[in-house]
Amino acid sequence: MTLSFDSVTFETEYQPPFDWASVIRFVNGRRLAGVESIDEHRYRRTLAVDEHRGWIVVHPAVGKYALRVEASASLAPVINEVRTRVRRYFDLDADPRIIGEHLGALASANPGLRVPGAFDGFEVASRAILGQQISVKAATTLAGRIAAAFGDRVETPFENLTHLSPTAAQVSGADPEVLVAIGVVRARAASIVRLARAAAEGRIALRADVDPDVEMEKLKQIPGVGEWTAQYIAMRAMGFSDAFPHTDLGIYKALAENRPRRVLELSEDWRPWRAYAAMHLWKSLESVR
Repeated sequence: MTLSFDSVTFETEYQPPFDWASVIRFVNGRRLAGVESIDEHRYRRTLAVDEHRGWIVVHPAVGKYALRVEASASLAPVINEVRTRVRRYFDLDADPRIIGEHLGALASANPGLRVPGAFDGFEVASRAILGQQISVKAATTLAGRIAAAFGDRVETPFENLTHLSPTAAQVSGADPEVLVAIGVVRARAASIVRLARAAAEGRIALRADVDPDVEMEKLKQIPGVGEWTAQYIAMRAMGFSDAFPHTDLGIYKALAENRPRRVLELSEDWRPWRAYAAMHLWKSLESVR
């Protein structure tokens, strides 16, 4: 690790192969305006860890099986937690050889595909609710508006990184009508505020060190959070490798099957790596567009 006047730089290793391009394409389509800035070479975002606020830049290290991370000096006191979050977000602890062998032909075209995680569980969970029954692009637009409305402003050297991601505590006290006013459907606005309250009060845990089955059941008690949303949240925010949003329209299309029970039957062969199977199924649709 190296420390300069205004930043800290370190590298964090992974087991190859690693499909950086596919991961970046996936998260770029869901980027949070003002919080994230992404191109094919670099991932940039603002970040808060406890009272420490700053920014990070992540890109592949040259000639190594590692990602290189530059973080603002303001994050130096919590750099170990920054490293942990980077590893979770880019799924660097996965062993693609084991997963690929289990998934077989499904994973053969993209053996280094990973399941993007979350720097903040509420960020991914609220974004999942926003994405219900609308396009990825439309949900991304709404998420950016919410970040601008609720996220704290933060100074960075990047003109398009201006806000921290809103926390559950910040959204928990909101009137759902504030979300409606920026374009969120009323029912989803209410669901997001209920989720924020549950997370802020500790009634739901949106992180990787939990029992995902227990937390998914809690999530589904929130009006407007169904099986698809709970599974997607578990897949990303909780790092649950066997999460599988089996009612997803993209998965239906990739499998040429629209019967939920049959999709679940087909997925049995992919346990306990069904989250990776979902990523590969979504990835397969890119070649037919």
